Amino acid sequence: MRRFLTIATVIAITPLTAFAQDGTLADIRQQLSVLYSDINGLKGELSTTGALTTGIAGNTPLDRLNAIEAELQRLTSKTEELEFRVNRITVDGTNRIGDLEFRLCELEEGCDIGQLGDTPSLGGVDNGANVPAATPAPATGGPALAVGEQADFERAQEALAQGDFRSAADLLATFSATYPGSPVSQQAELLRGKALDGLGDTTAAARAYLQAFSGNPQGQYAPEALLKLGVALGAVGQVQDGCITLAEVGVRFPGDPSVLESQSAMRNLGCS
Repeated sequence: MRRFLTIATVIAITPLTAFAQDGTLADIRQQLSVLYSDINGLKGELSTTGALTTGIAGNTPLDRLNAIEAELQRLTSKTEELEFRVNRITVDGTNRIGDLEFRLCELEEGCDIGQLGDTPSLGGVDNGANVPAATPAPATGGPALAVGEQADFERAQEALAQGDFRSAADLLATFSATYPGSPVSQQAELLRGKALDGLGDTTAAARAYLQAFSGNPQGQYAPEALLKLGVALGAVGQVQDGCITLAEVGVRFPGDPSVLESQSAMRNLGCS
């Protein structure tokens, strides 16, 4: 009995100490994992003997351990959810800063867009690597989406395919605002750019292409987004920036089909 009371006391105190001393979510998760492991070991001991009691009818040490285990699982789940949200906000904020840097460079004389480089992550930590990736969908091979998310995206795609550019642009803008960090965010921004192009709003289309590229510079749709951005810049009269951007397609994505299109676009703009 004395041994159980000692262990129970440690169990009661350890989480409070961990929460007070640890400064990051990762530390909290590590402490929870260690405590969870200790609980499993103690639970196995009690299950083997089955002889310990607390003196309270219908409330055995094993019942209490099960309750503690359930609470640990709940705390772990909440911690992981909070970590995901913080990391996703960090990634989104970093991308928005990169967008602003690009726009400021466009306004400054002598600023070389190709030399901007990657925007440092907010907080000085690459939290993007810690954002959980979506589980692949086995049926279609595409990214896994929530039911409502999938329906909204398909509705926007259908509007674009039917040539209803206004509805497509509005639906895709709503989609990006409703589902930040979606696995298809880059594709959604690229499609929004195409819809805006269809409306003749080339300046807004260029911003959408920029958002698509800066959101994931190594993503599946990054080469096409960068290509479309360069073409759009040239179309609005920023020929020099358009040429620089188009040249970056071949530098960043050698061998991609978009390289040939970028070279053709550069010839059309008269790039040297």
